Amino acid sequence: MSDARARLLSLLSLLQTPRLWPGSELAQRLGVSGRTVRRDIDRLRELGYPVHAEQGGSGGYRLTAGAAMPPLLLEDDEAVAVAIGLRTAAAQAVAGVDDAAVRALRKLLQVLPARLRRRVDTLASATVAHPFSLAPEPVDPDTLVVAAATIANHERLRFRYRDEGRHVEPHALVPAGRRWYLLAFDLDRDDWRTFRLDRVTDLVATGARAATTEVPGGDVAAFIASRTLQMAPTFPADVLIHAPAAHVVDRLGGPPPGTLTDQPDGTCRWLAPPDTPEWHTLRLASIGLPFEISGPAELVAHLRSTAALFQAATAGRRAAGQQDPEQDRLRKERIGTRAGADQRERPQQVGGR
Repeated sequence: MSDARARLLSLLSLLQTPRLWPGSELAQRLGVSGRTVRRDIDRLRELGYPVHAEQGGSGGYRLTAGAAMPPLLLEDDEAVAVAIGLRTAAAQAVAGVDDAAVRALRKLLQVLPARLRRRVDTLASATVAHPFSLAPEPVDPDTLVVAAATIANHERLRFRYRDEGRHVEPHALVPAGRRWYLLAFDLDRDDWRTFRLDRVTDLVATGARAATTEVPGGDVAAFIASRTLQMAPTFPADVLIHAPAAHVVDRLGGPPPGTLTDQPDGTCRWLAPPDTPEWHTLRLASIGLPFEISGPAELVAHLRSTAALFQAATAGRRAAGQQDPEQDRLRKERIGTRAGADQRERPQQVGGR
């Protein structure tokens, strides 16, 4: 590798893999002599990268954690943001992304100073994954760090939310949808509230001790999900699945919400907790096994509408100008349903949405 800059980057990439690299192996990988490798190692050290050398027959080079972030890498807040993003990506069920995120996170944590590792661990311990969450929108890292620190230290927190002062006892950080939420007990309103962190400003940890109040039900993710679902009509579901319960759990990678009971004839009955017909449909589609719906009627109607829509979509392209009565009916039905939902009074919205 004749280009010195490209070779230096390649060497740095190799050293970021957590292992001891013999000089001879580095020389072979880079296609240079051992003397060139030693000279490039010295250049990395001059740039601030903490490359440690071990002598002897089993010796070699490794990149270790230093007292500060090496130059040309990341600022402190950027490093924390990347580490949290990699942790989140590692938990997502996207082919190839989880493994790549784990490898990248391992490289980053290898050189991250202890003070920044503590910030990453504090954020991770205070964050609860929301079921079916998407990647959250960017939030000021300082906002996340202050909120997470008060959760970890059981401190009360003051901030401004939509130009209104709030005094809360923070409980958890939750990425839901494409946003970050702070779940907290609002001392002024004597009730639990959720706050969008992108609308929170002027956070101040008061130092006052927060009460160890448990979220209703004890499950943070379930509580946030229930508050979110209160914004739309929800219904429990009664489904007979034509397979044993173990097959359903295996298809989903874990038990579904509610109860799943095996029947004597080899089927299983799933009693799902209240949810929207759309989410019930998504879970049933994810299972991919034959099933029968005992209720509710809203779910049956939604499944029929969805099935007709998919059937029409796969029936082939129609002649230009020819109308599809079923498609037109479904379109009008969906528009009417959406308009009715907009006018319906909703019992309780998630705070901050």
